[in-house]
Amino acid sequence: MAVYLICVLCLFFCVNSLKYDPTWDSLDTRPLPQWFDEAKLGIFIHWGVFSVPSFSTGAWLWWAWKGKPLPAIVDFMRKNYRPDFTYAEFAPMFTTEFFYPEEWAEIFQNSGARYVVLVSKHHEGYTNWPSKYSFNWNSKATGPNRDLVGELSAAIRAKTQMRFGLYHSLFEWFNPTYLDDKNSEFKKRNFVRTKAMPELYELVNTYKPEVIWSDGDWEATDAYWNSTNFLAWLYNESPVKDTVVTNDRWGSGIPCKHGGFFTCTDRYNPGKLQTHKWENAMTIDKYAWAYRRNARLEDFLTIEDLLSQLVSTVSCGGNMLMNVGPTKYGKISPIYEERLRQMGQWLRVNGDGIYGTRPWVHQNDTVVKDVWYTMKKAVTATDVFAILLEWPDNNLLKLGAPIPSEDTTVSMLGYPEMFTWTAGTGWKGINIQIPHMSVKTMPCQWAWTFKMTGLQN
Repeated sequence: MAVYLICVLCLFFCVNSLKYDPTWDSLDTRPLPQWFDEAKLGIFIHWGVFSVPSFSTGAWLWWAWKGKPLPAIVDFMRKNYRPDFTYAEFAPMFTTEFFYPEEWAEIFQNSGARYVVLVSKHHEGYTNWPSKYSFNWNSKATGPNRDLVGELSAAIRAKTQMRFGLYHSLFEWFNPTYLDDKNSEFKKRNFVRTKAMPELYELVNTYKPEVIWSDGDWEATDAYWNSTNFLAWLYNESPVKDTVVTNDRWGSGIPCKHGGFFTCTDRYNPGKLQTHKWENAMTIDKYAWAYRRNARLEDFLTIEDLLSQLVSTVSCGGNMLMNVGPTKYGKISPIYEERLRQMGQWLRVNGDGIYGTRPWVHQNDTVVKDVWYTMKKAVTATDVFAILLEWPDNNLLKLGAPIPSEDTTVSMLGYPEMFTWTAGTGWKGINIQIPHMSVKTMPCQWAWTFKMTGLQN
Protein backbone atom coordinates (compact mmCIF):
# COMPACT_ATOMS: atom_id res chain seq x y z
CA MET A 1 0.00 0.00 0.00
CA ALA A 2 2.82 2.39 0.86
CA VAL A 3 4.49 1.75 -2.49
CA TYR A 4 1.15 2.34 -4.25
CA LEU A 5 0.62 5.68 -2.47
CA ILE A 6 4.14 6.79 -3.33
CA CYS A 7 3.51 5.97 -7.00
CA VAL A 8 0.20 7.87 -7.00
CA LEU A 9 1.77 10.91 -5.33
CA CYS A 10 4.70 10.80 -7.73
CA LEU A 11 2.34 10.70 -10.68
CA PHE A 12 0.30 13.59 -9.27
CA PHE A 13 3.30 15.82 -8.69
CA CYS A 14 4.87 14.89 -12.04
CA VAL A 15 1.68 15.80 -13.92
CA ASN A 16 1.16 19.01 -11.98
CA SER A 17 4.80 20.06 -12.31
CA LEU A 18 4.76 19.90 -16.10
CA LYS A 19 5.87 23.19 -17.58
CA TYR A 20 5.00 24.26 -21.08
CA ASP A 21 7.37 26.34 -23.14
CA PRO A 22 6.06 29.28 -25.20
CA THR A 23 6.23 27.27 -28.43
CA TRP A 24 3.48 25.48 -30.32
CA ASP A 25 5.46 22.24 -30.18
CA SER A 26 5.28 22.38 -26.39
CA LEU A 27 1.84 23.95 -25.94
CA ASP A 28 0.19 21.44 -28.26
CA THR A 29 1.28 18.58 -25.99
CA ARG A 30 -0.98 19.78 -23.17
CA PRO A 31 -3.89 17.35 -22.71
CA LEU A 32 -7.29 18.94 -23.12
CA PRO A 33 -9.09 18.92 -19.75
CA GLN A 34 -11.58 16.07 -19.80
CA TRP A 35 -14.58 18.15 -18.80
CA PHE A 36 -14.65 19.90 -22.17
CA ASP A 37 -14.95 16.78 -24.31
CA GLU A 38 -17.65 15.40 -22.02
CA ALA A 39 -19.69 18.64 -22.03
CA LYS A 40 -20.69 18.57 -25.74
CA LEU A 41 -22.88 21.71 -25.62
CA GLY A 42 -22.12 25.30 -24.70
CA ILE A 43 -23.91 28.64 -25.00
CA PHE A 44 -22.26 31.58 -26.80
CA ILE A 45 -23.48 35.11 -25.91
CA HIS A 46 -22.81 38.07 -28.22
CA TRP A 47 -23.67 41.23 -26.32
CA GLY A 48 -22.22 44.72 -26.48
CA VAL A 49 -22.71 48.21 -27.89
CA PHE A 50 -23.64 46.59 -31.20
CA SER A 51 -26.79 45.37 -29.43
CA VAL A 52 -28.10 48.94 -29.52
CA PRO A 53 -28.51 49.45 -33.30
CA SER A 54 -29.25 45.69 -33.55
CA PHE A 55 -29.60 45.73 -37.31
CA SER A 56 -28.73 43.34 -40.18
CA THR A 57 -24.98 42.79 -39.76
CA GLY A 58 -25.31 42.52 -35.98
CA ALA A 59 -21.97 42.74 -34.20
CA TRP A 60 -20.31 43.90 -37.43
CA LEU A 61 -22.42 47.05 -37.94
CA TRP A 62 -19.64 49.56 -37.19
CA TRP A 63 -17.35 47.92 -39.74
CA ALA A 64 -20.14 47.71 -42.32
CA TRP A 65 -20.80 51.42 -41.77
CA LYS A 66 -17.30 52.92 -41.53
CA GLY A 67 -14.78 50.17 -42.27
CA LYS A 68 -15.92 48.47 -45.46
CA PRO A 69 -19.23 50.23 -46.07
CA LEU A 70 -22.25 48.27 -47.18
CA PRO A 71 -24.92 50.38 -48.91
CA ALA A 72 -27.76 48.94 -46.81
CA ILE A 73 -25.99 49.83 -43.55
CA VAL A 74 -24.93 53.29 -44.72
CA ASP A 75 -28.51 53.95 -45.81
CA PHE A 76 -29.89 52.70 -42.47
CA MET A 77 -27.60 55.02 -40.52
CA ARG A 78 -28.37 57.97 -42.80
CA LYS A 79 -32.12 57.54 -42.43
CA ASN A 80 -32.19 56.98 -38.67
CA TYR A 81 -29.39 59.07 -37.17
CA ARG A 82 -28.21 62.64 -37.58
CA PRO A 83 -25.35 63.31 -40.04
CA ASP A 84 -22.64 63.81 -37.39
CA PHE A 85 -23.68 60.79 -35.27
CA THR A 86 -20.78 58.63 -34.08
CA TYR A 87 -20.73 54.98 -33.11
CA ALA A 88 -19.59 55.90 -29.60
CA GLU A 89 -22.95 57.56 -29.03
CA PHE A 90 -24.60 54.15 -29.04
CA ALA A 91 -22.83 53.27 -25.77
CA PRO A 92 -25.05 55.35 -23.41
CA MET A 93 -28.04 53.56 -24.98
CA PHE A 94 -26.63 50.16 -23.93
CA THR A 95 -28.76 50.26 -20.79
CA THR A 96 -29.20 46.59 -19.67
CA GLU A 97 -32.02 47.60 -17.30
CA PHE A 98 -33.70 44.19 -17.63
CA PHE A 99 -30.52 42.16 -17.27
CA TYR A 100 -30.99 39.79 -14.35
CA PRO A 101 -28.01 37.42 -14.40
CA GLU A 102 -29.80 34.79 -12.31
CA GLU A 103 -32.56 34.68 -14.94
CA TRP A 104 -30.00 34.08 -17.69
CA ALA A 105 -28.34 31.39 -15.59
CA GLU A 106 -31.64 29.57 -15.16
CA ILE A 107 -32.37 29.67 -18.90
CA PHE A 108 -28.89 28.43 -19.81
CA GLN A 109 -28.99 25.67 -17.19
CA ASN A 110 -32.31 24.46 -18.57
CA SER A 111 -30.94 24.37 -22.12
CA GLY A 112 -28.81 21.38 -21.16
CA ALA A 113 -25.60 23.27 -21.90
CA ARG A 114 -22.57 22.49 -19.76
CA TYR A 115 -20.62 25.72 -20.32
CA VAL A 116 -21.20 29.38 -21.21
CA VAL A 117 -18.97 31.71 -23.22
CA LEU A 118 -19.75 35.44 -22.91
CA VAL A 119 -18.28 38.03 -25.26
CA SER A 120 -16.14 40.17 -22.98
CA LYS A 121 -14.98 42.42 -25.84
CA HIS A 122 -15.79 42.26 -29.55
CA HIS A 123 -13.98 43.99 -32.42
CA GLU A 124 -15.58 47.32 -31.47
CA GLY A 125 -13.25 47.39 -28.43
CA TYR A 126 -15.94 48.03 -25.80
CA THR A 127 -15.31 45.89 -22.72
CA ASN A 128 -18.16 44.33 -20.74
CA TRP A 129 -16.13 44.70 -17.56
CA PRO A 130 -14.46 47.74 -15.95
CA SER A 131 -11.10 47.20 -17.61
CA LYS A 132 -8.18 49.35 -16.55
CA TYR A 133 -7.03 49.19 -20.18
CA SER A 134 -10.19 50.51 -21.85
CA PHE A 135 -10.60 54.02 -20.49
CA ASN A 136 -14.16 55.34 -20.80
CA TRP A 137 -15.06 52.55 -23.26
CA ASN A 138 -16.29 49.93 -20.82
CA SER A 139 -19.55 48.88 -19.21
CA LYS A 140 -18.83 50.58 -15.90
CA ALA A 141 -17.80 53.96 -17.34
CA THR A 142 -20.23 54.27 -20.25
CA GLY A 143 -23.64 52.71 -20.62
CA PRO A 144 -25.03 50.36 -17.98
CA ASN A 145 -22.63 51.28 -15.15
CA ARG A 146 -22.29 47.56 -14.35
CA ASP A 147 -19.65 44.84 -14.42
CA LEU A 148 -21.51 42.56 -16.81
CA VAL A 149 -18.82 39.89 -16.90
CA GLY A 150 -18.60 39.82 -13.12
CA GLU A 151 -22.34 39.63 -12.58
CA LEU A 152 -22.91 36.79 -15.04
CA SER A 153 -19.89 34.79 -13.89
CA ALA A 154 -21.10 35.02 -10.29
CA ALA A 155 -24.62 33.90 -11.22
CA ILE A 156 -23.44 30.98 -13.35
CA ARG A 157 -21.21 29.71 -10.56
CA ALA A 158 -23.75 30.24 -7.79
CA LYS A 159 -26.87 28.97 -9.53
CA THR A 160 -25.71 26.27 -11.98
CA GLN A 161 -23.23 23.46 -12.56
CA MET A 162 -21.98 25.03 -15.80
CA ARG A 163 -18.44 26.21 -16.52
CA PHE A 164 -17.94 29.90 -17.28
CA GLY A 165 -15.84 31.12 -20.19
CA LEU A 166 -15.01 34.32 -22.04
CA TYR A 167 -14.61 35.37 -25.64
CA HIS A 168 -12.04 38.12 -26.29
CA SER A 169 -11.18 39.86 -29.54
CA LEU A 170 -7.47 40.51 -29.92
CA PHE A 171 -7.80 43.33 -32.44
CA GLU A 172 -10.05 46.41 -32.48
CA TRP A 173 -11.19 47.82 -35.80
CA PHE A 174 -10.60 51.50 -35.14
CA ASN A 175 -8.24 51.64 -32.17
CA PRO A 176 -5.57 54.24 -33.11
CA THR A 177 -2.77 52.30 -31.43
CA TYR A 178 -3.70 49.13 -33.29
CA LEU A 179 -3.95 51.01 -36.59
CA ASP A 180 -0.52 52.54 -35.97
CA ASP A 181 0.93 49.05 -35.41
CA LYS A 182 -0.85 47.87 -38.54
CA ASN A 183 0.55 50.74 -40.59
CA SER A 184 4.06 49.71 -39.49
CA GLU A 185 3.34 46.24 -40.92
CA PHE A 186 3.18 45.10 -37.31
CA LYS A 187 6.82 45.93 -36.59
CA LYS A 188 5.46 48.02 -33.73
CA ARG A 189 3.70 46.08 -30.99
CA ASN A 190 2.36 48.84 -28.78
CA PHE A 191 -1.26 47.68 -29.00
CA VAL A 192 -0.39 44.18 -27.83
CA ARG A 193 1.84 45.51 -25.04
CA THR A 194 -0.59 48.12 -23.69
CA LYS A 195 -4.03 46.76 -24.58
CA ALA A 196 -4.68 43.27 -25.92
CA MET A 197 -2.47 41.20 -23.62
CA PRO A 198 -3.03 43.25 -20.43
CA GLU A 199 -6.77 42.75 -20.94
CA LEU A 200 -6.38 38.98 -21.21
CA TYR A 201 -4.30 38.76 -18.04
CA GLU A 202 -6.81 41.00 -16.29
CA LEU A 203 -9.73 38.81 -17.36
CA VAL A 204 -8.07 35.57 -16.25
CA ASN A 205 -6.89 36.88 -12.90
CA THR A 206 -10.16 38.64 -12.09
CA TYR A 207 -12.83 36.25 -13.37
CA LYS A 208 -11.00 32.90 -13.70
CA PRO A 209 -12.74 31.77 -16.91
CA GLU A 210 -12.39 28.10 -17.81
CA VAL A 211 -12.72 28.80 -21.53
CA ILE A 212 -10.64 31.42 -23.31
CA TRP A 213 -12.21 31.89 -26.73
CA SER A 214 -9.84 34.10 -28.72
CA ASP A 215 -10.79 35.87 -31.96
CA GLY A 216 -9.83 38.91 -34.05
CA ASP A 217 -6.40 37.45 -34.72
CA TRP A 218 -6.27 37.11 -38.49
CA GLU A 219 -4.57 40.34 -39.55
CA ALA A 220 -1.30 39.60 -37.74
CA THR A 221 0.87 36.64 -36.79
CA ASP A 222 0.90 34.87 -33.45
CA ALA A 223 4.36 36.38 -32.90
CA TYR A 224 2.88 39.89 -33.04
CA TRP A 225 0.12 38.92 -30.63
CA ASN A 226 2.62 37.26 -28.26
CA SER A 227 0.14 34.39 -28.09
CA THR A 228 2.46 31.58 -27.07
CA ASN A 229 3.84 33.50 -24.09
CA PHE A 230 0.32 34.17 -22.84
CA LEU A 231 -0.69 30.53 -23.30
CA ALA A 232 2.42 29.27 -21.52
CA TRP A 233 1.52 31.49 -18.55
CA LEU A 234 -2.11 30.36 -18.74
CA TYR A 235 -1.15 26.67 -18.65
CA ASN A 236 1.71 26.98 -16.16
CA GLU A 237 0.86 29.69 -13.63
CA SER A 238 -2.65 31.10 -14.03
CA PRO A 239 -5.40 30.46 -11.45
CA VAL A 240 -7.18 28.22 -14.00
CA LYS A 241 -4.10 26.36 -15.29
CA ASP A 242 -5.52 22.88 -14.57
CA THR A 243 -9.02 23.31 -16.02
CA VAL A 244 -8.89 26.02 -18.69
CA VAL A 245 -9.42 25.23 -22.37
CA THR A 246 -8.47 27.46 -25.29
CA ASN A 247 -9.34 27.61 -28.95
CA ASP A 248 -7.15 28.07 -32.03
CA ARG A 249 -7.53 31.75 -33.02
CA TRP A 250 -4.16 33.11 -31.95
CA GLY A 251 -2.74 34.57 -35.17
CA SER A 252 -2.90 34.27 -38.94
CA GLY A 253 -2.23 30.72 -40.06
CA ILE A 254 -2.85 29.27 -36.60
CA PRO A 255 -6.57 28.26 -36.72
CA CYS A 256 -7.13 24.57 -37.38
CA LYS A 257 -3.41 23.91 -36.74
CA HIS A 258 -2.61 24.84 -33.13
CA GLY A 259 -4.54 25.34 -29.91
CA GLY A 260 -6.52 23.41 -27.34
CA PHE A 261 -9.57 22.78 -29.53
CA PHE A 262 -10.07 23.76 -33.16
CA THR A 263 -12.80 26.11 -34.39
CA CYS A 264 -11.28 26.60 -37.87
CA THR A 265 -14.06 28.81 -39.28
CA ASP A 266 -17.41 30.06 -38.00
CA ARG A 267 -20.13 27.39 -38.15
CA TYR A 268 -17.49 24.71 -38.73
CA ASN A 269 -19.15 21.30 -39.08
CA PRO A 270 -17.11 19.02 -41.36
CA GLY A 271 -19.55 16.10 -41.25
CA LYS A 272 -16.80 13.52 -40.76
CA LEU A 273 -14.63 12.34 -37.89
CA GLN A 274 -11.76 14.67 -36.96
CA THR A 275 -8.47 13.67 -35.37
CA HIS A 276 -8.33 16.74 -33.09
CA LYS A 277 -10.99 17.98 -30.68
CA TRP A 278 -13.07 20.69 -32.35
CA GLU A 279 -16.03 22.97 -31.77
CA ASN A 280 -18.88 24.07 -34.00
CA ALA A 281 -19.49 27.71 -33.05
CA MET A 282 -22.83 28.48 -34.66
CA THR A 283 -25.82 30.78 -34.39
CA ILE A 284 -29.52 30.25 -33.81
CA ASP A 285 -30.01 33.29 -36.04
CA LYS A 286 -28.82 32.05 -39.45
CA TYR A 287 -27.35 35.40 -40.47
CA ALA A 288 -25.93 37.22 -37.45
CA TRP A 289 -24.26 36.71 -34.09
CA ALA A 290 -26.00 39.59 -32.30
CA TYR A 291 -29.64 40.46 -31.72
CA ARG A 292 -31.33 41.95 -34.81
CA ARG A 293 -34.51 43.98 -34.59
CA ASN A 294 -35.22 43.33 -38.26
CA ALA A 295 -34.92 39.52 -38.06
CA ARG A 296 -37.77 37.43 -39.48
CA LEU A 297 -39.12 34.18 -38.05
CA GLU A 298 -37.63 32.19 -40.93
CA ASP A 299 -34.18 33.61 -40.10
CA PHE A 300 -33.97 31.38 -37.03
CA LEU A 301 -33.02 27.72 -37.01
CA THR A 302 -35.81 25.41 -35.88
CA ILE A 303 -35.25 22.93 -33.05
CA GLU A 304 -35.01 20.22 -35.72
CA ASP A 305 -32.22 22.21 -37.41
CA LEU A 306 -30.40 22.65 -34.10
CA LEU A 307 -30.65 18.98 -33.20
CA SER A 308 -29.29 18.03 -36.61
CA GLN A 309 -26.31 20.30 -35.94
CA LEU A 310 -25.81 18.93 -32.43
CA VAL A 311 -25.93 15.21 -33.20
CA SER A 312 -23.81 15.47 -36.36
CA THR A 313 -21.25 17.53 -34.44
CA VAL A 314 -21.05 15.17 -31.46
CA SER A 315 -20.97 12.08 -33.69
CA CYS A 316 -17.85 13.45 -35.41
CA GLY A 317 -16.09 14.28 -32.13
CA GLY A 318 -17.01 17.94 -31.73
CA ASN A 319 -18.76 20.22 -29.27
CA MET A 320 -21.46 22.68 -30.32
CA LEU A 321 -21.34 26.29 -29.09
CA MET A 322 -24.85 27.66 -29.72
CA ASN A 323 -25.07 31.43 -29.93
CA VAL A 324 -27.76 33.79 -28.64
CA GLY A 325 -27.89 37.58 -28.94
CA PRO A 326 -29.53 39.43 -26.02
CA THR A 327 -31.15 42.84 -26.42
CA LYS A 328 -29.58 46.14 -25.40
CA TYR A 329 -31.82 46.14 -22.32
CA GLY A 330 -30.67 42.72 -21.20
CA LYS A 331 -33.41 40.30 -22.21
CA ILE A 332 -33.02 37.03 -24.06
CA SER A 333 -35.84 37.29 -26.58
CA PRO A 334 -38.60 34.63 -26.58
CA ILE A 335 -37.45 32.99 -29.82
CA TYR A 336 -34.00 32.33 -28.36
CA GLU A 337 -35.42 31.24 -25.02
CA GLU A 338 -37.82 28.82 -26.71
CA ARG A 339 -35.00 27.18 -28.68
CA LEU A 340 -32.84 26.87 -25.55
CA ARG A 341 -35.63 25.30 -23.51
CA GLN A 342 -36.53 22.94 -26.38
CA MET A 343 -32.90 21.80 -26.51
CA GLY A 344 -32.97 21.16 -22.77
CA GLN A 345 -36.25 19.27 -23.06
CA TRP A 346 -34.68 16.97 -25.67
CA LEU A 347 -31.45 16.47 -23.72
CA ARG A 348 -33.29 15.51 -20.54
CA VAL A 349 -34.51 12.44 -22.44
CA ASN A 350 -31.60 11.82 -24.82
CA GLY A 351 -28.59 13.16 -22.92
CA ASP A 352 -27.17 9.68 -22.31
CA GLY A 353 -26.48 9.49 -26.06
CA ILE A 354 -24.71 12.89 -26.05
CA TYR A 355 -22.89 13.75 -22.81
CA GLY A 356 -19.63 11.90 -22.23
CA THR A 357 -19.92 9.92 -25.46
CA ARG A 358 -17.19 9.19 -27.99
CA PRO A 359 -17.33 8.73 -31.76
CA TRP A 360 -18.19 5.19 -32.85
CA VAL A 361 -16.56 3.28 -35.73
CA HIS A 362 -19.30 4.74 -37.94
CA GLN A 363 -20.61 8.29 -37.80
CA ASN A 364 -23.44 7.94 -40.34
CA ASP A 365 -25.42 4.82 -41.07
CA THR A 366 -24.45 2.93 -44.22
CA VAL A 367 -28.07 2.47 -45.36
CA VAL A 368 -30.37 5.02 -43.73
CA LYS A 369 -29.78 8.75 -44.07
CA ASP A 370 -30.21 11.14 -41.13
CA VAL A 371 -28.89 8.63 -38.59
CA TRP A 372 -25.84 9.55 -36.51
CA TYR A 373 -23.96 7.32 -34.06
CA THR A 374 -22.24 7.86 -30.72
CA MET A 375 -20.89 5.39 -28.19
CA LYS A 376 -20.11 5.09 -24.50
CA LYS A 377 -17.87 2.46 -22.95
CA ALA A 378 -18.82 0.92 -19.64
CA VAL A 379 -16.72 -1.44 -17.55
CA THR A 380 -18.06 -4.61 -19.14
CA ALA A 381 -19.87 -3.43 -22.26
CA THR A 382 -20.15 -0.76 -24.93
CA ASP A 383 -23.35 1.15 -25.54
CA VAL A 384 -23.92 2.35 -29.10
CA PHE A 385 -26.48 5.09 -29.73
CA ALA A 386 -28.22 5.59 -33.06
CA ILE A 387 -29.88 9.02 -33.20
CA LEU A 388 -32.64 9.32 -35.81
CA LEU A 389 -33.59 12.69 -37.23
CA GLU A 390 -36.52 11.24 -39.21
CA TRP A 391 -39.08 8.66 -38.02
CA PRO A 392 -38.87 5.43 -40.08
CA ASP A 393 -41.67 4.28 -42.37
CA ASN A 394 -43.98 1.61 -40.95
CA ASN A 395 -42.22 1.79 -37.59
CA LEU A 396 -39.44 -0.42 -38.99
CA LEU A 397 -35.88 0.85 -38.64
CA LYS A 398 -33.34 -0.89 -40.88
CA LEU A 399 -29.76 0.03 -39.97
CA GLY A 400 -26.78 -1.10 -42.00
CA ALA A 401 -23.84 -0.24 -39.73
CA PRO A 402 -24.50 -2.23 -36.50
CA ILE A 403 -23.61 -5.94 -36.50
CA PRO A 404 -25.73 -7.64 -33.83
CA SER A 405 -24.96 -10.71 -31.78
CA GLU A 406 -27.22 -13.11 -29.93
CA ASP A 407 -26.73 -10.94 -26.83
CA THR A 408 -27.78 -7.65 -28.47
CA THR A 409 -30.47 -5.59 -26.77
CA VAL A 410 -32.24 -2.56 -28.22
CA SER A 411 -34.13 0.18 -26.41
CA MET A 412 -35.18 3.78 -26.98
CA LEU A 413 -34.11 6.40 -24.48
CA GLY A 414 -37.14 7.55 -22.54
CA TYR A 415 -39.23 4.49 -23.43
CA PRO A 416 -39.65 1.77 -20.76
CA GLU A 417 -39.67 -1.41 -22.87
CA MET A 418 -37.06 -3.29 -24.90
CA PHE A 419 -37.59 -3.55 -28.65
CA THR A 420 -37.59 -6.70 -30.78
CA TRP A 421 -35.10 -6.97 -33.62
CA THR A 422 -33.87 -9.28 -36.35
CA ALA A 423 -30.47 -9.50 -37.95
CA GLY A 424 -29.88 -8.40 -41.49
CA THR A 425 -28.71 -10.81 -44.17
CA GLY A 426 -25.62 -12.65 -42.96
CA TRP A 427 -25.93 -10.90 -39.58
CA LYS A 428 -24.94 -7.61 -41.23
CA GLY A 429 -27.19 -4.80 -40.13
CA ILE A 430 -30.14 -4.85 -37.78
CA ASN A 431 -33.90 -4.45 -38.27
CA ILE A 432 -35.64 -2.87 -35.30
CA GLN A 433 -39.41 -3.16 -34.95
CA ILE A 434 -40.79 -0.13 -33.13
CA PRO A 435 -44.07 -0.74 -31.30
CA HIS A 436 -46.99 1.59 -31.78
CA MET A 437 -46.68 4.59 -29.47
CA SER A 438 -49.32 7.04 -28.41
CA VAL A 439 -48.64 10.72 -28.05
CA LYS A 440 -48.34 10.19 -24.30
CA THR A 441 -45.78 7.37 -24.55
CA MET A 442 -43.61 8.98 -27.25
CA PRO A 443 -40.50 10.07 -25.30
CA CYS A 444 -39.81 13.23 -27.34
CA GLN A 445 -41.10 15.22 -30.29
CA TRP A 446 -37.94 15.51 -32.37
CA ALA A 447 -35.05 13.09 -32.97
CA TRP A 448 -35.07 9.71 -31.24
CA THR A 449 -32.16 7.82 -29.69
CA PHE A 450 -31.86 4.03 -29.88
CA LYS A 451 -29.47 2.36 -27.46
CA MET A 452 -27.87 -0.90 -28.57
CA THR A 453 -25.73 -3.18 -26.40
CA GLY A 454 -23.93 -6.40 -27.23
CA LEU A 455 -23.01 -5.51 -30.82
CA GLN A 456 -20.13 -7.30 -32.53
CA ASN A 457 -18.61 -4.03 -33.80
